[in-house]
Amino acid sequence: MTLSVHAAPDPSGLPAHERREQIARLVDETQRVSVSDLTVRFGVTDASIRRDLILLEGVGRLRRVHGGAVSLAAKLAGSVYANKLRVHREEKARIAAAAARLVRPGEIVLFDSGTTVAQVAMQMPPALRAPSAITVVTYSLPVIDEIGGWEAPHLVVVGGLYLPDYRAFVGPGAIDGLRTLTADTIFVGCDGLSVESGLTTPHVLVAEVGAVATSRSRRVVAVADSSKLGRQGFTTIVPLSQVQVLITDTGAEPERIEEIRGAGVEVLLA
Repeated sequence: MTLSVHAAPDPSGLPAHERREQIARLVDETQRVSVSDLTVRFGVTDASIRRDLILLEGVGRLRRVHGGAVSLAAKLAGSVYANKLRVHREEKARIAAAAARLVRPGEIVLFDSGTTVAQVAMQMPPALRAPSAITVVTYSLPVIDEIGGWEAPHLVVVGGLYLPDYRAFVGPGAIDGLRTLTADTIFVGCDGLSVESGLTTPHVLVAEVGAVATSRSRRVVAVADSSKLGRQGFTTIVPLSQVQVLITDTGAEPERIEEIRGAGVEVLLA
């Protein structure tokens, strides 16, 4: 099923990140979209839509095909990263939007791996997408794909061993690269967050690179939906004492929030 070619152009002048989110939802709902239909629907050029599809494919939201894009449901049914993309989507989008508002022009911003962190990059406002408005450092492939689509971005890529399930670079190469850098802010993801264990992940190499990245950042901002609060994963990335801000969603249990605030962390609800 494809979108109707008679759909009216979008009169609202949507920001690019909002347009991409709508395109991703349309692919989920209809299983297939075409470039020509999307240009009519949103009132933008073919080049803009094709760039949207490239970026959405980069963050695992769809698969490009000739003339358009199709759903990833069948192809990536077993992908760890793709499965994470499908859960708590609305909550992650709100968290990412709130996180993006914390960034100021001129900052050096470090992006960790993870689906919520990648959405923070996608939610950056137009003023911060201007040439060299901010410096971005990352070892996350979806973030690289997103920032690489901006006009003249100042992007520093940290390479290393590639983990397909996390779509991120880890290992000694990544760690050595990070140790030479300093960032104003890092947005860091996790699979669990608790007062006892801090930010946790199932993968030791992900924990290692995350620990070094946070140590090189003046402000550590954790982005995690409420399902992760109170969960203790396999290995710790950093203890909660190293986190200044947590952004989560309004579905979080009040008791959990009070525990985290009691540990000295500023909590923002999105």
